[in-house]
Amino acid sequence: MDKQKTILAVDDEPSMRRLLEISLRQAGYQPVVAADGKEALQMIKSRTIDLVVSDLHMPSMNGLELLKNIRLENETLPFIMVTAQGEIKTAVEAMKLGASDYILRPFDLETLEIAIAKALSVKRLNLENTYLKNNTHTENDGLVGLSAPMMALKQLIRQVAPEKATVLITGETGTGKELVAKAIHQHSDRKNALFVAVNCAAIPAEMLESELFGYEKGAFTGAVKDRVGKFELAEGGTIFLDEITEMPINLQAKLLRALQEGVIEKLGGNRQISLDIRVVAATNRDPLQAVKEGKLREDLYYRLNVFQLQIPALRERGEDIQLITQAYLDKKSAQISDEALQKLSAYSWPGNVRELQNVLERAAILAGGKPITPQHLPADIVSGTNFSDRQLSASQGSEAASSGGAPTLQIATEGYSIPQAIAQIERQLIVDAIAACKGNKSKAAKLLEISERSLWYKLEQYQLK
Repeated sequence: MDKQKTILAVDDEPSMRRLLEISLRQAGYQPVVAADGKEALQMIKSRTIDLVVSDLHMPSMNGLELLKNIRLENETLPFIMVTAQGEIKTAVEAMKLGASDYILRPFDLETLEIAIAKALSVKRLNLENTYLKNNTHTENDGLVGLSAPMMALKQLIRQVAPEKATVLITGETGTGKELVAKAIHQHSDRKNALFVAVNCAAIPAEMLESELFGYEKGAFTGAVKDRVGKFELAEGGTIFLDEITEMPINLQAKLLRALQEGVIEKLGGNRQISLDIRVVAATNRDPLQAVKEGKLREDLYYRLNVFQLQIPALRERGEDIQLITQAYLDKKSAQISDEALQKLSAYSWPGNVRELQNVLERAAILAGGKPITPQHLPADIVSGTNFSDRQLSASQGSEAASSGGAPTLQIATEGYSIPQAIAQIERQLIVDAIAACKGNKSKAAKLLEISERSLWYKLEQYQLK
């Protein structure tokens, strides 16, 4: 979408400014012009400029001085210097100061286009590299499995991946929704562009709009320079909007427009930016219930739900537990005993693949390089206790207590200190409550008799997010 970019042409000669303006417009760019460096700086401060083409010799502020002033506030704005044949040394100096390229007078339209395209592509590459460096995640093994539900899911992924249709992924917490979104991206013709993931529940509501769409300098207090949003960063690739039902309802309207029209506007800006991106969204709620509760716009739901993928819970594909376990432990160069593997296979895994991975990581640490055995596993997995069992035991305990007997609820704490046992019980109660409420954290918080804010804190504490 480079042809939508705004290019600032700076030259003190009216005829050259006019020539650059015509040439840039013919090339498909949006041109703006300035007569000298000072005017150029004012324009850069007042609007979004994607690239500067400047003459070297100008009164009051020449091209090198303009470049130096730009770099004081903006280190990434592409800058192309226009010089004469005998000014190669000056051009080299400009490159050292951060110019993207230089072209020699006289130049033709093709030379100018090539220089602009190169400068914009380098900036894009730098943005992508920065994003990749800051967003390196450990690979999730959620798609490992040969069970019938997983084979069916993989087939659907292969079918929808080549299309541009939006996809809505549903499933319980910890089933691997982001991994499914990545698989869609990797099987599409967009795989060479970025996959950009945004967790709508993890970003404060007041910051989410600027995170998604970016902002222009001066849009609000503290906005000292332009920022590229996640949508613009995902140009040509895929953006994954996780926990879509947690997005503020007023922001959903702006998202709907972006999906329908293929354009966005930065916060504080007035320029439409056309984008070509694939949108994949996910939720652990029932999306139709979220619509009824007013947490998801109905029109946005139908726009997202062009193709829905339901990820099976781990308990629905128990035969995959051993495969997932082995795949994960192979990466850790760890081993597990048959007895421990049987315990893992017999457990219901309310926290799904994410819970299994957390348990395996902890067990590998406790094993200290030796094979994992049942003594390295949490007590509830060894005993096979799940949420419904504890509810039943608690109920029976209450009945016994009311009739004069002792409560029958038993918690295995052998091998743990009291704080460790309490933390272990609390963690398991949380994952089981979320599973019992089908991923609805608001209901889970009520079931646990804590605030939703406290629940989110504990999810972070126990690495369950």
